[in-house]
Amino acid sequence: MNCIIIDDDDFVRKIAESFVKKTDSLCLLHSLSNAVDAMKVLHAGEQIDLIFLDIEMPEMSGIEFLNSLKKPPQIIIISSREKYAVDAFDYDVTDYLLKPFTFLRFSKAVEKAKEKQEQSRIHSADDEIFIKHNTGLVKLKYTDILWVEAMENYMILNTFSDKYTVHSTMKALEAKLPDKQFIRVHRSFIVNTGSISGIEDNTIIIRTKDALNNIAIGKLYKDNLLKQLKFISK
Repeated sequence: MNCIIIDDDDFVRKIAESFVKKTDSLCLLHSLSNAVDAMKVLHAGEQIDLIFLDIEMPEMSGIEFLNSLKKPPQIIIISSREKYAVDAFDYDVTDYLLKPFTFLRFSKAVEKAKEKQEQSRIHSADDEIFIKHNTGLVKLKYTDILWVEAMENYMILNTFSDKYTVHSTMKALEAKLPDKQFIRVHRSFIVNTGSISGIEDNTIIIRTKDALNNIAIGKLYKDNLLKQLKFISK
């Protein structure tokens, strides 16, 4: 996996570099002291699979950096404080390393990243996604998914005749869905624009096998939704 390190602490960064070099499955592309330079690297278009990211940095914090990424690669947080862990896992980070960390703990985090990458390779394709269901996997085409609803730490994928519940965050699932087809319309809802039957005031109407379903449109999302839809006004 191609990786980069982002940490303003020179000593910690050097240790992380040495650990990466000892790990056959990792290739270090960049070791950076700030998130601003990291943004430039990401915009350059290099294939980056994994980021080791510090939280507390000048100019741009690790959380601010995560907020700026629409479809981030895997993230392993490296931090001297536990208090950021809850916020970090809201971004579906792969692991959270507390400084100072050992090579053994570092290796366990990398193994998680390798497993997650392998699952992603096996369970997704250009126009479909595999989700865990009961003891197996179900393949859904993106066109099958009408809308997605958040329910605490789970997401409900609604199709014309069925519902599938997966353990995920909204941000993580949103990153897996094609943004030309799916749009966030509320803090708790993502909709497939092709499934919209109509819009009334601040409500989207989507038809399923047994009902017409009303999906709320959040105030912060309405303008972006209207920009993406094609419509003719009087």
